[in-house]
Amino acid sequence: MTPAGDPIRVLLADDEELVRAGMAALLDLEPDITVVAQAADGRTAVDAVLAHRPDVAVVDLQMPGADGMTVAREVAATVPDCAVVLLTGHGRPAHLRQALDAGARAFVPKGSPARALADVVRRVHGGGRYVDPALAADALTAPPCPLTGRELDVLRAAADDVPVAVVARRLHLSAGTVRNHLAAVVTKLGATSRADAHRIAVDRGWIV
Repeated sequence: MTPAGDPIRVLLADDEELVRAGMAALLDLEPDITVVAQAADGRTAVDAVLAHRPDVAVVDLQMPGADGMTVAREVAATVPDCAVVLLTGHGRPAHLRQALDAGARAFVPKGSPARALADVVRRVHGGGRYVDPALAADALTAPPCPLTGRELDVLRAAADDVPVAVVARRLHLSAGTVRNHLAAVVTKLGATSRADAHRIAVDRGWIV
């Protein structure tokens, strides 16, 4: 926790340079907030958190290298004093639960006013949480995901028609087990193929 009187030290992670630079410039106008580091991808973000030990990390949900969920999970495990705020350009109800499970302290729509983002930074730094009200309301009525955690892992790894043998090797499963999981996923989602199943899962926010 930052001593009283010291500015809140913030890291910004977003693969869009203009967005990241804009947020940095606006947050730096706040007298009690200072941006100490920036990152353009998820792996760099985690490394920067370890190097700079910021009070708050503001992280885009979708980034190359490692997505925002992964960053939140790793930061929570390695630098628990750093509160993670996830930004999303297309928030879906399922992402909210995943974000909280990953250890994020706030879930905010991308493009929120700078003053609103600054207020969220202050809130999570003080130990609070924040969830966009509209997204929270949608989450209450969203249907649950019918897939198991392992099925989601397999479907995520099988994106872009990755060969079954490669998926099996990455997840330390047999090829037959991967095929069985993919067949179950296609059936549960009423999809026409694993590519269609992946599209459905992404559209509904079950995988990022």
